[in-house]
Amino acid sequence: MELNTHLKLNNDINGKVIELKPAYSKVELITKDFMVADCQGLIHGGFAFCAADFAAMAAVNDPYVVLAKSETKFLAPVQLGDTIIFEANIINNDGIKNSIEVIGNVNEATVFKGLFYTATLTKHILNKEV
Repeated sequence: MELNTHLKLNNDINGKVIELKPAYSKVELITKDFMVADCQGLIHGGFAFCAADFAAMAAVNDPYVVLAKSETKFLAPVQLGDTIIFEANIINNDGIKNSIEVIGNVNEATVFKGLFYTATLTKHILNKEV
């Protein structure tokens, strides 16, 4: 299956898709020095959120998918050297709106859980033509 959305993202920041199926994606985020928030090597949660959001968008895999809302929990700290694997599954789809569950793990430990709510538009969100 080919990725059809968010094609210009920087995979060093947002992670990279390592598995893609209908209604499912797996994204790998390898932590890097520029993500570190303090002298102890704590990774800023925004990078985990970006990768989780990308996993949700990839699970929908439509060029016109946009995020409408999210509910997220950061369950454990991530540190430099960790690799987070995010798995995204569409749990509800009405044709336009999707609910996607995203779980992020470092090894066997769950560090992130979220629900992402998306809308799939008929044209690009920045297209102002009528």
